[in-house]
Amino acid sequence: MFEKVLIANRGEIALRIHRACREMGIKTVAVHSTADTDAMHVRLADESVCIGPPLAAESYLNIPAILSACEITGADAVHPGYGFLSENARFAEILEEHGIVFIGPSSKHIRIMGDKIEAKKTARKLGIPVVPGSEGEIKSEGDAKKIAKDIGYPVLVKAASGGGGRGMKVAETEADLGNAMSTARAEATAAFGDGTLYLEKYLGRPRHIEIQVFGDGKGNAIHLGERDCSLQRRHQKIFEEAPSPALNGTMRGQIGATVSKAIADLEYSGAGTVEFLYENGEFYFIEMNTRLQVEHPVTEAITGLDLVQEQIRIAAGAPLSVSQDQVVFSGHAIECRINAENPSTFIPSPGRITGYHPPGGLGVRVDSGVYAGYSIPPYYDSLIGKLIVHGQNRNECLMRLRRALDEFVIDGVETTIPLFTDLVRNTDIMNGTYDIHWLQEYLSKP
Repeated sequence: MFEKVLIANRGEIALRIHRACREMGIKTVAVHSTADTDAMHVRLADESVCIGPPLAAESYLNIPAILSACEITGADAVHPGYGFLSENARFAEILEEHGIVFIGPSSKHIRIMGDKIEAKKTARKLGIPVVPGSEGEIKSEGDAKKIAKDIGYPVLVKAASGGGGRGMKVAETEADLGNAMSTARAEATAAFGDGTLYLEKYLGRPRHIEIQVFGDGKGNAIHLGERDCSLQRRHQKIFEEAPSPALNGTMRGQIGATVSKAIADLEYSGAGTVEFLYENGEFYFIEMNTRLQVEHPVTEAITGLDLVQEQIRIAAGAPLSVSQDQVVFSGHAIECRINAENPSTFIPSPGRITGYHPPGGLGVRVDSGVYAGYSIPPYYDSLIGKLIVHGQNRNECLMRLRRALDEFVIDGVETTIPLFTDLVRNTDIMNGTYDIHWLQEYLSKP
């Protein structure tokens, strides 16, 4: 097992990783920008190293600085969390070249799944159902029109290196296609430095279902059920639950078995999430994330497994800690992402937290690195915490979530807590009858 793990991230996920390491008897190293000197994970880690100024490009994305921090502290492994360098294949390779373990999959698998065109090809070969669309890159508007005519409008133009809703544009008709392509290409080039595009059938009212998987890199893999991430704003998840109210046990078992077999055949190592659009009883692969997800706690709640510790064990060469028949699903869990944003306009609200009181009680968990007196910096993502609630069934979980949201106090900055307080009392949410467009339509109502 590792003696010292460097946490190449910040915020709530850095604290989450620190806690997992501490419970395993592993020392931790926190790296931080000058803006995060007072962060909770920096205070609690065994060692800390400042790796640069506030801008992420000069700190959390600064590979030479992180590598230097590893060498200075003698860290023998790096956990990248999510975001930043978590899906950077070159970063994983550089660590390996220096004898440092990357707590994640191989650079080969990161690279394959990071290219959404290659990911679709791989998924198809592995027997995973995919969304109808182009076999590879679309290089001209003429090619796009031919493919779109075959699969039918509306179609979705997507960037091969996209993410977070960037580089995605819908073309309702052939007349819209040219503009959708040029806009998506420009957006993707600016955000990712890659304007490669592909085409998919645009599904009308799908749900976003993702399957949590683990592989040991030796041909063994398991799935830990699904998460429903259909409540999204601008293609970004804000509310996740497990299990999905749209699936039954048979569906869950079938798609889980399909995905875990594919992961085993791929000889994938570590945690991964295979994401689907689900409509009319059919699953359509859209992408695979080769890292820990923001919403992993809902899976932990219904399985009782610590996903971060499992990542660390596998990276250290240990086998999977459980077999598929030992995975037991219990109850229902929901996560709300608490952002420092105006709950109506979603404009970020950085600043000093003057009062902080997280909810507690049975089945309530808060993952957050903030505290009273902490100043939220304006340089990073506005996520400041996650409220995770677990109950024996979905109704109990929703009632517990209402109560927890009513208890949650964060003063000094605006947050999205009032939005969730409203949503959990909405009939569609209570009934579980929502899709990926529901929230955007709800927010656009006068």
